[in-house]
Amino acid sequence: MKLSYFFILQILLSFPTVASGSATSLDSLKYVNAAGLPLIGKGVNDSQDRYDRLPATLEAKCRKDLWTLSKNSSGLAIRFRTNSRTIAAKWEVTGNIVFNHMAPTGMKGLDLYCLKNGKWQYVNTARPGGKISNVMIIDHMSGEEMEYMMYLPLYDGLANLEIGVEHTSTVDGPLVDSPRKEKPVVFYGTSITQGGCASRTGMSYTNQLTRMLDRLVINLGFSGNGKLDLEIAEVMANMDASCFVMDCLPNVNASQMNEKYVRFLEIIREKKPDVPILLVENIFYPHMYFNQNVYKDVQERNATLMKIYSGQKGKGDRNIYYLKGDNLIGNDFEGTVDGVHLTDLGFWRMSQNMYPVIKRLINR
Repeated sequence: MKLSYFFILQILLSFPTVASGSATSLDSLKYVNAAGLPLIGKGVNDSQDRYDRLPATLEAKCRKDLWTLSKNSSGLAIRFRTNSRTIAAKWEVTGNIVFNHMAPTGMKGLDLYCLKNGKWQYVNTARPGGKISNVMIIDHMSGEEMEYMMYLPLYDGLANLEIGVEHTSTVDGPLVDSPRKEKPVVFYGTSITQGGCASRTGMSYTNQLTRMLDRLVINLGFSGNGKLDLEIAEVMANMDASCFVMDCLPNVNASQMNEKYVRFLEIIREKKPDVPILLVENIFYPHMYFNQNVYKDVQERNATLMKIYSGQKGKGDRNIYYLKGDNLIGNDFEGTVDGVHLTDLGFWRMSQNMYPVIKRLINR
């Protein structure tokens, strides 16, 4: 019986790729609970669960949708070092969510990075198989002790995570302070800030900026819910940030901005009068050049933001800054997966455009 080329290819792609030689069995590894290892990228200490992004006290105060999204682990990562030649992961997500426009590896997968020559280098991705997954990430390494960072799911919560290593190896906390923990950059925004629709967790623009800046970035992006909730401003105001970045325009209209944007800034300024705040315009969607209503809406939001920025400057705020959105994801219209949410290309361009601006602000 003849098998078609595409049928054979489908069979081959269903198995994980391993290096030459015999592969290590997942059952032969020991598993270390990540709860005993440093969790980075988290801006609060009093959350309900370890992998949440907001304090427990907000459950009774904020909108239900916002609270639910705060349990997505976007921007969080585990830092550790090991001399194991093999690294695997066993993890359980809380929702097992599926989208029709975002890869499962970005939604609920894990990305492993290694610190090589002072830079964070991508190793491999743990591809999820469902609500509970057990995946070999890398095998046949040298056995040299190295520093690692494992990014957590962007669009799902994490109930449990264990890191698999050889029985004879050690797993400890990091020795190198990278990304640097002091004075993080705090981002507030929408589904794009949360990471939609990165193909894998390390490619969201905030995670890219963490590596580029070698500084922690706190991700307060909430899909469809970056609506200038004043409770979030209060949380941000209590963070010892080097810079605040406001990237929420895709979730608010001009009327909502006029109602709440200035008050949101005032809450932060009451406790952080000198910390730079960067206001980011709405990106230019590819389809806005065809849909006249969308074009008008984006232009109105950006014009409103410029008016707010000018007003704050006029009041004497010398630490407020502005970033235009017309070229944030390029101008060839190829940066999105659905006209709004970004591909890895869009996220890479966004991080590249934001990097010099934020670097200048945090080095003031």
